[in-house]
Amino acid sequence: MLNALEVFTTVVVGLMVGVEFSVAFIMNRILDALPGDSGQLGHAHGGRMLGAVMPFWYIGSLALSAVWAIAGWHHHGAGLVVTAAALLILSVIMSILLLVPINNRNKAWTPENRPEDWKEQLNRWQRFHYVRVAVIIAAFTLLVAALA
Repeated sequence: MLNALEVFTTVVVGLMVGVEFSVAFIMNRILDALPGDSGQLGHAHGGRMLGAVMPFWYIGSLALSAVWAIAGWHHHGAGLVVTAAALLILSVIMSILLLVPINNRNKAWTPENRPEDWKEQLNRWQRFHYVRVAVIIAAFTLLVAALA
């Protein structure tokens, strides 16, 4: 049963990493290249859509990692799993304190009501997001290493 938990957790975290990596390095570049207000509208829609799903994914990934750490406490790789869980905690804290406030503003913006500094706010969100992606990649890497 522990093996199934380990694999399931690693897959869930790996898929989350893939989505967030795609947002950072593919989707944002596509949206930023769109003409006129299309990019800003796309960012707002993405903020609404992913903003509704990702909290569950982040908390679920953290919970699965915590269960793995507890269930596998006396097994090989437990320290790696605990460290991965700590990194996932950091990613949740970063999200709540840094990214969600910007996203909550962004998802309501339209070309008619967006603030003058909307591009700077989106750029700040993207910089924070790059750091968060690095953190969750590190967590995923540790989970994969713990499987060995």
